[in-house]
Amino acid sequence: MSRLLNFIKPILAAVVIVMILKMTGAMSGVSYFTNSALLKTGIMDATPGDKADRVESFDYNFNIKTLTGEPIDFTQFRGKVVLINLWATWCGPCRAEMPSIQKLYDQIDQEKIKFVILSLDKDEDLPKIRKYVEKYDYTFPVYQPKGFLPSQLSVPSIPTTFIIDPNGTIVSKKVGSTNFNTGKFKNYLEGLVK
Repeated sequence: MSRLLNFIKPILAAVVIVMILKMTGAMSGVSYFTNSALLKTGIMDATPGDKADRVESFDYNFNIKTLTGEPIDFTQFRGKVVLINLWATWCGPCRAEMPSIQKLYDQIDQEKIKFVILSLDKDEDLPKIRKYVEKYDYTFPVYQPKGFLPSQLSVPSIPTTFIIDPNGTIVSKKVGSTNFNTGKFKNYLEGLVK
């Protein structure tokens, strides 16, 4: 019996620690720091080989809204290369990849390649989203859903990033924290424009 108890004690301690981290919101910070460290190693760099699960046309028939509440008909992005990043302020891995998205955004032709950084935070968390974007001086466009999202964007985990080509095909889907600020990935996006 004592051997069993000695075996179970460390497991119970780990479970209690994880529960405390989750309940206090500190788990998000822990995952942010671990993902940030992994991103710096280069093992989580985005590559053109991050293909979508299957070739399918993207459903543009939905609306989003700016952080000032202005509605945007998503069909306005038809015919462009679009990077859609699904994230939330409470998501540590999402926050870890944001600096790489900003660096990529700063380098691309923003008329030809559109970024849709789509926060899945609740509407009542809008002040938190604005504060987060402002705190880190992010200049990429941040939106929220306005109503429903197409099933293609109903993902089980975030961050998830989609690349849509000008023909409306989902050419890449990347799940998990990723370093998007690589020359290969920038060239890949620019190659889709041509």
